[in-house]
Amino acid sequence: QVQLQETGGGLVQAGDSLSLSCAASGRLDLTYGVGWFRQAPGQESQFVAGITWDERETRISDPVRGRFTISREIGKNAVSLHLNDLKPEDTALYRCAARTGRGITTSPLNYDYWGRGTQVTVSS
Repeated sequence: QVQLQETGGGLVQAGDSLSLSCAASGRLDLTYGVGWFRQAPGQESQFVAGITWDERETRISDPVRGRFTISREIGKNAVSLHLNDLKPEDTALYRCAARTGRGITTSPLNYDYWGRGTQVTVSS
């Protein structure tokens, strides 16, 4: 099994930055990469960004491209999501997920392990 733990969320103002971390443990050899998703109340889960463990593939969704970046933390089994120039519409529960299949896909249905999430709230 694989365990994922997100940290780094909080309450910030529009224009601020945050860094979220997803720490992974367990049978990481079963997984190919990590994706970040977010879900606001009453809305469906939305893909934000993803990266493979070997860092050969990254993917950023259109709504956050140019503001968010994703990277693997050096020397750690962890992935960071850097959120810059935050907007109120970025407010959501951010969750990381790992998948056993190859590639980074945008559908949450293709991810096998999930963390509980960290809340990001952006005030205007």
